Amino acid sequence: MKTTFTIATLTLASVLSFAASAANLVNNDQVNSQNLQPIGSVSVSGILGVPSDIRHQLSQKADEQGASAYRIIEARNDGNYHATAELYK
Repeated sequence: MKTTFTIATLTLASVLSFAASAANLVNNDQVNSQNLQPIGSVSVSGILGVPSDIRHQLSQKADEQGASAYRIIEARNDGNYHATAELYK
């Protein structure tokens, strides 16, 4: 029982820490209303899974580039997902 509680606590802590440092997904209106400045773009491809897996990987890449937000500008699924996002500060 103690092991299960410890694993659950660590899992929750890692989820919360990811959410705290992750770049935010934004839309066109948010980019304009928040006066976000573009700083580049990133792409991910060859992803098997669900759309949230794509968002997670784009968010990680955005974090690595120092972005506070990202906007998906292209996405497709031809057996494997591919997506491109513009990064913002």
